[in-house]
Amino acid sequence: MRSTVDDVEVLDVPATGIQVGPEEVEALTRVLASGVLAQGLEVAAFEEEFAAHVDGRTCVAVNSGTSALLLGLLAIGIGPGDEVIVPSFSFAATANAVVLAGARPVFADIEPTQFCLDPSSVLHAITERTAAVMPVHLYGHPAPMDRLCEIAASHGLAVVEDAAQAHLATLHGRPAGAFGAVAGFSFYPTKNMTTGEGGLVVCADEATARRVRMLRNQGMERRYANEIVGYNMRMSELHAAIGRVQLRRLPGWTEQRRRNAARLTAGLTGLARAGLLGLPSVAPGADPAWHQYTVRSSHRDALMATLADRGVRTGVYYRTPIHRLPAYAESPESPHLPNTDAAASEVLSLPVHPALTPPQLEYVVRAAKEAVRMGRVR
Repeated sequence: MRSTVDDVEVLDVPATGIQVGPEEVEALTRVLASGVLAQGLEVAAFEEEFAAHVDGRTCVAVNSGTSALLLGLLAIGIGPGDEVIVPSFSFAATANAVVLAGARPVFADIEPTQFCLDPSSVLHAITERTAAVMPVHLYGHPAPMDRLCEIAASHGLAVVEDAAQAHLATLHGRPAGAFGAVAGFSFYPTKNMTTGEGGLVVCADEATARRVRMLRNQGMERRYANEIVGYNMRMSELHAAIGRVQLRRLPGWTEQRRRNAARLTAGLTGLARAGLLGLPSVAPGADPAWHQYTVRSSHRDALMATLADRGVRTGVYYRTPIHRLPAYAESPESPHLPNTDAAASEVLSLPVHPALTPPQLEYVVRAAKEAVRMGRVR
């Protein structure tokens, strides 16, 4: 859509691009016609098909990404009295899952370049009660799993991956979700692929997968044979059917995200060299999924407003660190997380989704350059 503001042509560029079409409708119609809407073959097929993207690890589909993290924690024995080290620079669900499991989140700082958990900060956060570390592959960039896994192994800690934004991201050829004891993926509508709503637990061993299956289904694998106290956190056949269609398209979408990110970087490099805009940095050996293309600006809000005037929709993820949210602000001790606080005041995510057209990408680059040249974000 095009319009004009102050005699300047404005092109509407959405921040996200949910892609659902005839194939998803056909899949839903097929399931509805079958009469089997829960605990059928679609969920099992989706789990098996997703496993191919996480080194063949066993996958268990659930009703949300938060449920995936919660059930993963519970399945490996995390509970009351335990501490789990998490980044504060993430969506609240990361810490919420820890609290819901009965444990205590301990907030650590991030590295300023990729916005992921800083191993040195993790080392300082370890206590005698630490049971696990939960790195977040934020914005689709893999956390420094080699160093984090080494720290965890040397201190006897479990690794739980929050891979909600990292579908098909890799580090040294290994997929996000295939490093820890468990990992949680999200299929919320704004993620790189969706099931409408849903999540999935990736398990390193069959014993853990069996416990997740029971936890998601009232504590039973066989009907009415409840072995433990569990939840109703199953994924429906309808959601799984959508997911199977989306999963087939995910590799192509991911490659398009990578191309879009490369184009944005090429176009905005001049601003970065001039010190006017911080661009995303990719760690050696990492191949991000580019859930978000996140820049840094000391004039973030002005830049966001200027781009909005020009029709470019952006997002701030996340303006308030978790440890400063009302739900966590009354914690007895407030951690000193300088990189987290700086990022929260500077980050801005530009459109990078695969539905973008080449003209839209060029327009985003041009709009950002014009905003700086006009002095409206200085």
